[in-house]
Amino acid sequence: MTGSGSGHSDGRTERWREHRAARRAEFVDAAFRAIDKHGPGVGMAEIAREAGVAKPRLYRHFADKAELHEAVSRRTFALVRDRLAPALTEPAPLRVRVRMSVRAYVGVLAEHPNVFRFVCAARAGEQARAERTAAAGPIAAMLDEYLRAFGVDSRGAAPWAHGLVGAVEAAGNWWLDHPGLPEEEIVDYLTTLVGGAIEAVLRSEGVELGPDEPVDLQRKETHGSQA
Repeated sequence: MTGSGSGHSDGRTERWREHRAARRAEFVDAAFRAIDKHGPGVGMAEIAREAGVAKPRLYRHFADKAELHEAVSRRTFALVRDRLAPALTEPAPLRVRVRMSVRAYVGVLAEHPNVFRFVCAARAGEQARAERTAAAGPIAAMLDEYLRAFGVDSRGAAPWAHGLVGAVEAAGNWWLDHPGLPEEEIVDYLTTLVGGAIEAVLRSEGVELGPDEPVDLQRKETHGSQA
């Protein structure tokens, strides 16, 4: 009997946990909408109103605005990561992959400019470093892929990737403050910056790769390992 009761209790606990997680996600959705509408200085009252609840209800799920900010930051990073993933893994020429990646990132900035301002305004140093490290990971993997494919030292992939992430983030923040520049132009500028930087890195390691040159990385890796 005791075991059966314990099982029911565990089930209720799990359902309650799932309910709280779902409710919390709904509040983060509402925060996105409220920030988009009211700007990065949005208050908890506006977020609660957008969620259709009284402000004290928010505090049952978030201890304070800082905790909600952290949740919005995680959601923002997840959105960027999901948009970037197809571009970073696309088997296409280097410049095509770079342009797809840049367009994906700039597209999210264009959709949620106030959310990015909100995230950047109160992002703590440790959190910023963690997010930048996570963002640099796929780019480092792409650089590592190219360098290994040509049989050259890939140890610089991580620091180069972090540098590129910092540059793109800074340029994106600048663009948010200069909305007169068309979206496609900032995509062009950043594609030139990132694509040129990656090509320069490859050249420094003795790899000459044209911007539109397709590379069968899998075949090169196989050939390199056999050599």
